[in-house]
Amino acid sequence: MAIGAWVDTGTRDELPNEAGASHFLEHLLFKGSAKLSSREISERFDSMGAEANAFTSKDHTCFWARLLDTDLADGVEILAEMLQRPAFRKKEIDSERQVVVEEINEAEDDPADRAFERFTGLVFTGHPLERPILGTRESLRAMKPKDISGYWSRRYGARSTVIALAGSIEHDVAVKLVGDLFGEWDGQPADHDHGPIGGEARATVLTKPIEQAHLVVGGVGFQRADPRKWPFEVLNVVLGGGMSSRLFTTIREEKGLAYSVSSFRIAFADAGAWGVYAATTPGNAKQVIGLIEKEIQHVVKKGITRAELDRAKGSMRGSLALAMEDANSRMVRLGRDEMVGAPHMSIDERIARIDAVTGDEVLSVAGEILTVPKVISVVGPFPEDSAEEWL
Repeated sequence: MAIGAWVDTGTRDELPNEAGASHFLEHLLFKGSAKLSSREISERFDSMGAEANAFTSKDHTCFWARLLDTDLADGVEILAEMLQRPAFRKKEIDSERQVVVEEINEAEDDPADRAFERFTGLVFTGHPLERPILGTRESLRAMKPKDISGYWSRRYGARSTVIALAGSIEHDVAVKLVGDLFGEWDGQPADHDHGPIGGEARATVLTKPIEQAHLVVGGVGFQRADPRKWPFEVLNVVLGGGMSSRLFTTIREEKGLAYSVSSFRIAFADAGAWGVYAATTPGNAKQVIGLIEKEIQHVVKKGITRAELDRAKGSMRGSLALAMEDANSRMVRLGRDEMVGAPHMSIDERIARIDAVTGDEVLSVAGEILTVPKVISVVGPFPEDSAEEWL
């Protein structure tokens, strides 16, 4: 079985005194409640052989567990206790605060992480989505217990939480179990500060004396509910979604300029982004960016071939079917769709949408989205005042 408690809050919802609170709460809710200590939570999950963890994004937080179906009631009980009655003991807040600072330190030592973080910060400049998920050392150290409990009181509640379950269980049994353990929880629905993003050309360079340059090139993308996401997903697979993709073939296989190269898309309710990531020897960085731009312009002008269209559709069908074999993947799909109000589509419905995509639709979205002003993030041994040179 897989269980997920999805809370409709993330980095975009934080006030200035709460910067990093969403992610901090992801940690703190495992530190104990009025009834359970952090040790007891760990021991109970371990005694089941369960996997339990959480993750935070810019617009939601998910607490999840994967366990045997015979242990489901115990797992839901623990999650219910954690979410509804966190203790927020000062000693544990202070110790976990340092753990999160160490997590920030670790992320800052990872040049790929830094490249992605700075890219998203540039794409969403001036928008609530600009904020880093982990917060900063300064914001974490300045955050008081009342700030943390205030954020929990304001953002966590029955009307801002979805419980998703996947595996060997009947629907009526799941509803009763969740009702018994969460039924007295109250709270208001969560709101969000939605708005458009600018889409200007921007570049950033972070100087690091490392062996590779880490590059992210992209721009503004489609919102989550935009129906053009289907042809754009096909385009993403063709451009950089696998070992037969254009970027992988050109930059890695033919030129031998990178080990890692791929494309991606990010979608939120009110904004989105797309991008290409590559890591290469610093002396080859501008050549790699030139090759990325060349492939982008080629697909914008010429579209994709019939063979590429069929191959991308086959890849998406296979990935979707394989994901459905895993209870955790099913739980994630159910929970995320329910939380954001997306329709719950069967695998056959999703495959039908993929199969309906035409080459002309892919060409159209390429012309719309790949021609937006570029945002470039560079991490490597380059001067920080050289940002304009990369545009």
